[in-house]
Amino acid sequence: MHAKTDPRIFGELDAYLFAQGTHRRLYEKLGAHPMVVDGSPGVAFAVWAPNASRVAVVGDFNGWDGTLNPMRRGAAGVWEVFVAGVPLGTRYKYELHDAHGTLLPHKADPYAFACERPPMTASVVALPGKRAWNDAAWMARRAETQRYDAPTAIYEVHLGSWKRGPANRYLTYDELADELIPYAVSLGFTHLELMPVAEHPFDGSWGYQPIGLFAPTSRFGTPEQFANFVDRAHQAGLGVIVDWVPGHFPNDAHGLARFDGTALYEHPDPRRGYQPDWNTFVYDFGRGEVANFLLASALFWLLEYHVDALRVDAVASMLYLDYSRRCGEWVPNVHGGRENLEAIALLRAVNTVASEEAPGITTFAEESTAWPNVSRPVAAGGLGFGYKWNMGWMHDSLAYMHEDPLYRKFHQDQLTFSFMYAFSENFVLPLSHDEVVYGKGSLLNKMPGDEWRRFANLRAFLGYTYAHPGKKLLFMGGEIAQEREWNHDGQLDWDALRSPRHRGVQSLVRALNALHREQRALHELDTDERGIEWIVTDKDLCVVAFARRGRDDDAVVVAVSNFTPVVRDAYRLGVPRAGTYAELLNTDDARFGGSGVGNAALTAEAVEANGKAWSVVLRLPPLATVMLAPRR
Repeated sequence: MHAKTDPRIFGELDAYLFAQGTHRRLYEKLGAHPMVVDGSPGVAFAVWAPNASRVAVVGDFNGWDGTLNPMRRGAAGVWEVFVAGVPLGTRYKYELHDAHGTLLPHKADPYAFACERPPMTASVVALPGKRAWNDAAWMARRAETQRYDAPTAIYEVHLGSWKRGPANRYLTYDELADELIPYAVSLGFTHLELMPVAEHPFDGSWGYQPIGLFAPTSRFGTPEQFANFVDRAHQAGLGVIVDWVPGHFPNDAHGLARFDGTALYEHPDPRRGYQPDWNTFVYDFGRGEVANFLLASALFWLLEYHVDALRVDAVASMLYLDYSRRCGEWVPNVHGGRENLEAIALLRAVNTVASEEAPGITTFAEESTAWPNVSRPVAAGGLGFGYKWNMGWMHDSLAYMHEDPLYRKFHQDQLTFSFMYAFSENFVLPLSHDEVVYGKGSLLNKMPGDEWRRFANLRAFLGYTYAHPGKKLLFMGGEIAQEREWNHDGQLDWDALRSPRHRGVQSLVRALNALHREQRALHELDTDERGIEWIVTDKDLCVVAFARRGRDDDAVVVAVSNFTPVVRDAYRLGVPRAGTYAELLNTDDARFGGSGVGNAALTAEAVEANGKAWSVVLRLPPLATVMLAPRR
């Protein structure tokens, strides 16, 4: 708590930086900040509302009476007041009158560090983060664990529906730390990705329509409890990625929409300030104060909560002025083009500043188009993200797997097309929540055939995914082969693990994550074309094979997938070099629920096959992926 004699905290320099959009610690100035003024403890409130004619803070401390604590207007249209005697945990809002004196709905604090649990809408006086962290060892090695050549396997989680407590209640951050963190560690994941935890009014938005961009949702506990969750993840060796949503915001009356009676946070032209897909508002990215709001929010999660990475949602909707709009429904940029130049500038600024302020962090872009250089440095003309989600791979490969094996030979190019552009960006291969909702079915139920074939297809596909270049991401439930598609109002179908086949898929994911870590060939050159050596795509038999390589010559893994339910006896396959090859993993292994068709040691022969001077003769199991490596 700060001690002062002057309660004003927003000065001329703050106003200058704010207008420029470069105030990196803006959240330390705006919002509600406990302090001591002239020996009296209380809270200094500050809110940006340049077009309001009158602003007051209302809350538990004054009976929500706007006449008792009016705020005074200062630099840059920021209103301030110090109220003595206000303790932590106090609920509050702002009462604003527009430029014409009309009373507006009470507004939540855009910079609040905590909020009431929805459907209640008040802000709460709180301190962000925690005072003493215990993750110094993790923070010291974080940069190394998030390098492009490091093994990265991400478990994507919606905290509200991973597991529920009695009477279907949410687990708290503390309970999630007790259960989710050791579970993810036991399966060998390197990171947890949390779907948006910023406060949001509607459960059904899953957090993707946030209002409190500086407040961890109160659904699961307090800001300190969220910080403890991150701290405990780090102590367990898990990185934490948080989904961050700068693309749009909801139109709830207590939120950012028409905050001071004008389009303050949203662009005033609905052709640029409204997103028809989601019935939400779009930020005015070109306004310095709004861009600063978003920049400060990104830094806030990285600095105050030690978050290791931000995954930016719906980047495509930010990049294109004509996104989901027909002719006449959008406005070109100053050059007559469709690119949103202001949004591009914001994304580049966030990626640049975040890396400066929080060394070792990274960022991920969910970008669904062919926009070039998403994961290339800003200095080289890129957007500056660390990684890009490979949405094309996800859609194409799942579409291929959905085909009956009888017809897959006519769709083989759909499976292998991703290798044509696998190194054009630093890719993550996402098997995400987007593919298991809205009637799309679970991963298991995308697979054709009877029960045995569905499970075998899923196991083969997971093996193929882990062999393919790119970092890995699996949405919760995929690791237990959940039958039903995801339901955010319940929990995962944990009872499925009573079945040996479901347990087998879980065991396979654990084995794949372990192999991914242990075999340098499976991760060192994920973003380098030297990391793959093509062997064969056998369309008639639906066989795909390639070698993954590490930086050293001795780091080699050969992956071969058979996407038909037919055992291929005496299948000759070219291999990169001479030697004896051993099975590292076989998704048809009986311990994973498979039929147990496999291979003992395979000696490479000096017989040409698939353009290779050496080859092995193996038994290809049905609907399976096999990984081989030469013995050292």
